[in-house]
This record gives sequence, structure tokens and C-alpha cells, in this order.
Amino acid sequence: MEALIVYESMFGNTRRVAEAIRDGLASRYSVELVEVGAATRNVGEDIELLVVGGPTHAFSMSRQSTRQTAIEQGASPEVAHQGIREWLEGIDAGRRPPLAAAFDTRVDKPRLPGSAAKSAARRLRRLGMTVTLPPESFRVDGMTGPLVEGELDRARRWGELLAAQLTSSRVV
Repeated sequence: MEALIVYESMFGNTRRVAEAIRDGLASRYSVELVEVGAATRNVGEDIELLVVGGPTHAFSMSRQSTRQTAIEQGASPEVAHQGIREWLEGIDAGRRPPLAAAFDTRVDKPRLPGSAAKSAARRLRRLGMTVTLPPESFRVDGMTGPLVEGELDRARRWGELLAAQLTSSRVV
């Protein structure tokens, strides 16, 4: 199976989570990891799973204005051009849309509303994809990080769970 992970990262935390998810998926599948600015708009027919992830900004996926705020807080100016919100608006899922999953990173505060992963999962469904697991959030200490202890292990396990679920659904 071929899997594609497209991620957006301001301070490197979401990238690290995406890498851990890749490592979990790679135990069973071939995985390509792509930063959203380098991702093609055409999801190829050989992709059976699309995983999308980004930081939660202002209760959802980032926007141009929230990426600008991240730059003011030290993120690279390169992040301002495109996020997963814009990428999802323009992708072509093909005639046979892949299965999908979504994750985000978010500030570690209880009961903080909103989720980039939930918003991304809704968009993936609208594009005709079946979201295989509920959207998952990984916690970051403050706006810029680092990730809360144990989150990378949890992300790897989530990738393994995703791979196992896909394997079992293909056998049935």
C-alpha cells in the first residue's frame, strides 16, 4: 500500500508528529512524507491512504493571517504561502479517492475548542474520501513547543493503529 502524509508545520512540532506517524505506518506500508508547500495538487491513483496534518490556529486550520502571526513569533517566513486549508481546497482526489486520516497539533490546554484535524477531516469527506480513524490531536507545550512528553510515541502508535486498521479492512 502507498500512503501519503501531507503536513503543515510552523515551529517543527507538526513535522515531528508527521514523521512519527510515518514511522508507525512504515511498519507495513510505503509512505511518502511531504511538506504542504511542496505537495502536488493531484493525489495519484497509487495512493491508498492520504494523511493530512497541521497546527490548530484560531480553533481550526491555519489561515494566511494566523500564519503571519506565527512568523511574528519566530516561524520561518516560508510558511506563509500555503497551509493545509488552501491545499485541500485545490486537490484532485482522482476517480478512486483514497482512504484518509487527519491529525493536528494544539496547545496543551484543557477544553480548548476547535481542531484543525476535525476541520481537515470534514474537507476530506467532502472530497469523497472515507476517513478511517477519528481525527487525532497531539499536544504542544505553548505556542511554539516543544511537544508534550510522550506525544511522539503516541503519534507513532497512532500510525501503527492506522496501518493495522487498513490491513484488517483490506482482508475483510
